[in-house]
Amino acid sequence: MSPAGCSHVNGYKVDNWKQNLRVIYQCFVWSGTAETRRRKAKSCICHMCGAHLNRLHSCLYCVFFGCFTKKHIHEHAKNKRHNLAIDLLYGGIYCFVCQDYIYDKDMEQIAKEEQRKAWKLQGTAFLASHLTFFVSTGIGEKYTTWEPTKRELELLRHNPKRRKITTNCTIGLRGLINLGNTCFMNCIVQALTHTPLLRDFFLSDRHKCEMQSNSCLVCEMSQLFQEFYSGHRSPHIPFRLLHLVWTHARHLAGYEQQDAHEFLIAALDVLHRHYDNGKKANNPNHCNCIIDQIFTGGLQSDVTCQVCHGVSTTIDPFWDISLDLPGSSTPFWPLSPGGDGSTVNGESHLSGSTTLTDCLRRFTRPEHLGSSAKIKCGGCHSYQESTKQLTMKKLPIVACFHLKRFEHSAKLRRKITTYVSFPLELDMTPFMASSKESRMNGQYQQTVDVLNNDNKYSLFAVVNHQGTLESGHYTSFIRQHKDQWFKCDDAIITKASIKDVLDSEGYLLFYHKQFLEYE
Repeated sequence: MSPAGCSHVNGYKVDNWKQNLRVIYQCFVWSGTAETRRRKAKSCICHMCGAHLNRLHSCLYCVFFGCFTKKHIHEHAKNKRHNLAIDLLYGGIYCFVCQDYIYDKDMEQIAKEEQRKAWKLQGTAFLASHLTFFVSTGIGEKYTTWEPTKRELELLRHNPKRRKITTNCTIGLRGLINLGNTCFMNCIVQALTHTPLLRDFFLSDRHKCEMQSNSCLVCEMSQLFQEFYSGHRSPHIPFRLLHLVWTHARHLAGYEQQDAHEFLIAALDVLHRHYDNGKKANNPNHCNCIIDQIFTGGLQSDVTCQVCHGVSTTIDPFWDISLDLPGSSTPFWPLSPGGDGSTVNGESHLSGSTTLTDCLRRFTRPEHLGSSAKIKCGGCHSYQESTKQLTMKKLPIVACFHLKRFEHSAKLRRKITTYVSFPLELDMTPFMASSKESRMNGQYQQTVDVLNNDNKYSLFAVVNHQGTLESGHYTSFIRQHKDQWFKCDDAIITKASIKDVLDSEGYLLFYHKQFLEYE
């Protein structure tokens, strides 16, 4: 389908098409009243196999319901030449000529209007598996607060046991339909929806939108978390998210394969800007939005004059850390001690192998800037050679490491497939600015550092890229419970072992501070 949109909707937009579409949304998709819900339950079955599930779609040209999974709706579209159908669970429009879910401004406006009407009719509360959400006019909008009654408090006191998600529960696991080379987006969505503190924020409906339009990405993320933790097993179709990404990050628009790392940074940036309508997001150094609370760290840069040894220090915020790999055109630091088979930071060093710790040591090593990059020293008041060293001044709650596997230069475009081993648990203490200062003062002792626990992380998501630079596919591993991992390949979710995770090539590694995981 062309990035400009689907041209086949024009054949549908004749006579009373708007009213007809509204009726379909009212009766068969959103079902705001008890009567329409009963009608939907009775009539919305596949006309070929009689099933209620299997991603039921309705033809937009005639009264026909068919399974998408078993392709019964596809057969109807081919035989009748009825090119458009609507997903009865999410309201997305599918074009059988484009073979994709489409976006049309007029249809989307009708869908939103009818959805809001249905929400108003449905009332305030609905139970979604183990979690209760309160909805009136939409996600994150005004809602009625709830306080327990005396009777409810008495019941809680006499019943101290609480329902909890058991280790064999699969709530939160849900596939995502690929909308045409959108695996780069799907793998990042899986990582974000399984970020512990981000999940807690959105499932408690903390976002109160103040944007005047319907283009808030934070609202869409709220909706995504509801979809993921609703208990539904059918794959979700993230067409609204894709549309918002195209709207707010135009360099990612179109159906070409994009970079998952670039999408992650763009998504965090838009979420950061949309939070509270940008009121607190003008200065990233003083922002308190949920994105900055979780993902922002402080990177300290110390530039030392080689003449007077004066140090100039700056601290910059970061959302991720990009790490060079052996095999790239940039000189790589010799491997750290451990090549003899010992273990450093929980990583097993095989002879000649590279670890995440090696990459971090290279990232934080002193670097001589050379005679061609002299800077004016504040102590000498003249241009002198210097060394530069990066360390962590402030660690984020979620540390994302980007292994730079895609190399782009004037002469070279290639993918670096060097295997980098990474641990399930990571201690960032050796890479802290405080550790550097302690070593310089002769006081550093890692084994007795009282801050060690605050610097320890657990791996909870890994994004991988298979294939070449020109033709590839993104998948992800996500941790559902402690030591329980699943592979997410667009719409397909499969059980994975820890070995599967640690043996993977690794492109983006997501770690969460251990003491804030609430596992």
